[in-house]
Amino acid sequence: MLGNFKYENPTALYFGNKAMDYLHRELPKYGKNVVLIYGGGSIKKNGIYNRVMEILKENDKNVVEDAGVMPNPTLDKVLEGREIARNHKADLLLAVGGGSVIDYAKAISVSVHTEGDPWEKFFAGREKPSENIVPVGCVLTMVGTGSEMNSNSVITNTAQKRKVGRNFGEQVCPRFAVLNPEYTYTLPQYQMVAGIFDIMSHILEQYFSGEDDNTSDYLSEGLLRSLIHASRIAVKNPTDYESRSNIMWAATWALNSLIGKGKSQDWMVHMLGQSVGAFTDATHGMTLAAVSLPYYRHIMSAGLAKFKRYAENVWDVDGTGKSDEEIASEGLQRMEAYMKEIGVVLHAAELGMTEDMVEGIAEGVSILKGGYKELTRQEVIDILKQSM
Repeated sequence: MLGNFKYENPTALYFGNKAMDYLHRELPKYGKNVVLIYGGGSIKKNGIYNRVMEILKENDKNVVEDAGVMPNPTLDKVLEGREIARNHKADLLLAVGGGSVIDYAKAISVSVHTEGDPWEKFFAGREKPSENIVPVGCVLTMVGTGSEMNSNSVITNTAQKRKVGRNFGEQVCPRFAVLNPEYTYTLPQYQMVAGIFDIMSHILEQYFSGEDDNTSDYLSEGLLRSLIHASRIAVKNPTDYESRSNIMWAATWALNSLIGKGKSQDWMVHMLGQSVGAFTDATHGMTLAAVSLPYYRHIMSAGLAKFKRYAENVWDVDGTGKSDEEIASEGLQRMEAYMKEIGVVLHAAELGMTEDMVEGIAEGVSILKGGYKELTRQEVIDILKQSM
């Protein structure tokens, strides 16, 4: 393990098919005024909304709803939600949904008591939020982002065609998160597998960096193997509790900062995928899937030792009689076969990306330095073209 670091996570997790009952433990800690945040209304069809409202009423909360949060939450929606929370004098933002709903709630939490444009302050700019934020709690219904136990928020500025993530720090982490694997059963398969690949990508972004013998890498390999095994079961039987619970748990640990400790970290797949998403409004996990293999094949020679290890320890490639390059390449071939097996998108054209978008998408890609190769702008363009 290299470097010096602190690890602390303030989120209380309640996990299992009785997890919702623990809202009774958490809600009394906060004031009377609650903003209930959710997306397109699926929680009203599957009964989660009624259960949450019942518990809120039993705890004598004054509730206002902020519905209609879209899969890629926009700045315009954040501005609307900020006014709802201000007018309600919110004491707690309760996000019920997937990562987009929780990310949106975090953006609201830092914006309620801040004047001016939250995009310019917190996303295009990097101002530190004030201490006066509205706490967030969440009930998770879709796994993938890990937003239930981290301080990240990703918002899209549709006018600028920019999609930007921000890590706000520990104070913006959800204070509590309710994780019931059964709440993910009714998710459409397309969304389920997109979330699965999002989890995989989070792990790989942290794994493909550094050259030291790092405990974090062993943890990552274990999470990857568990995710691959469980996802194959879940794709065939979406109501298999064991597999869905393991996927949900892997998602949380993939991005609560634990496996990134002692790592420089890459995150270029997310920079590429987020920019594709800003132009196409495509599902986040699918944009990551479309750009991952072109990117990893492009940088493989620069991080050959780790790609070889990935092939052997995650995909069980037998390296007997093979060169390091052949082993590493076979690992990526097995990854591609797995991606086809579970049904993720492998080509950005399927998401609506066109040749005439490439230059603009490339311009919106932030080039980071934590991985095995620092890309040039031309390499970004080449990778995007290969992803088509």
